[in-house]
Amino acid sequence: MPTTSTFRHTVPDGTVLHVRSWLPEGPPRAVVQVVHGMVEHAERYAHLGERLADQGYAVHAADHRGHGRTAGGPGELGHLGDEDGFAAVVDDTVALTDHLAAEHPGAPVVLLGHSMGSFLARAYAARHGDRLAGLILSGTAGDPGLSGRLGLKVATLEARVRGPRARSRLMEALLLGPYNRAFRPNRTRFDWLSRDEAQVDSYAADELCGGTATAGFYRDLLTGLLWVSEPSTYARIPAGLPVLVVGGEVDPVGGAAAAEEVSGRMRRAGVRDVTVRVWPGARHEVLNEVNRDEVEADLLTWLDARFPR
Repeated sequence: MPTTSTFRHTVPDGTVLHVRSWLPEGPPRAVVQVVHGMVEHAERYAHLGERLADQGYAVHAADHRGHGRTAGGPGELGHLGDEDGFAAVVDDTVALTDHLAAEHPGAPVVLLGHSMGSFLARAYAARHGDRLAGLILSGTAGDPGLSGRLGLKVATLEARVRGPRARSRLMEALLLGPYNRAFRPNRTRFDWLSRDEAQVDSYAADELCGGTATAGFYRDLLTGLLWVSEPSTYARIPAGLPVLVVGGEVDPVGGAAAAEEVSGRMRRAGVRDVTVRVWPGARHEVLNEVNRDEVEADLLTWLDARFPR
């Protein structure tokens, strides 16, 4: 029977991360470190954590700085830092990996990033891929191109004029506003997340989810996404790192096209073991979709093939 626990881990700059863990009986076959998305938190991965732990994996998920219980209060939610917040979260993730490696000696580490977490995971793999035995990307995005560069200019200007901690309804409207359009008539603001109405309602009711992020957050997010989209960044990912790219066919963040773009660019950069799985009709959060049992089973199939008992 898997066990659930929490702990706090202090990273080098003094930030204290709140970490949720789902642990198997006995030594784990591998560690799966979850990197969650924007304006959400680690507890939302409980179903996945329990399923993987039941199959022998140790699962750990930290609330990022400015998210969940790592945030110092409502005023800190949706803000990664006054400057270089994206890089700071990558560093936090690396620091937690080092701690987990000490807690589970000899166990390989797989990084699983969703949405913004997939951008962070791609940056991690480019900078510190030698620490990883596997990489899973969920709900990732392709190169944002000119619109991403223009968005970065707007967010940077707003952060400079109003301050990096100013809540940016402008950037929220520009980046997130279009996501629901494909699912009209809309029942909620968050229909684009999943076809499972109970999951959407749970997200909408969660005070730690869905808030308006800061201008500094959007500046940092777009800075990170643009960097991981560079050919030189793809080239830094270790050629031998196994990668699984998963997504929903109609995910407005990127969908099937982004999954194919990212996986294709990895292969062209020399990454040898890249697998893609896209589920028809699924939206952004495939781990909270109506077919999430199938999604989890497919993740386990990929993991089990690389980390046999």
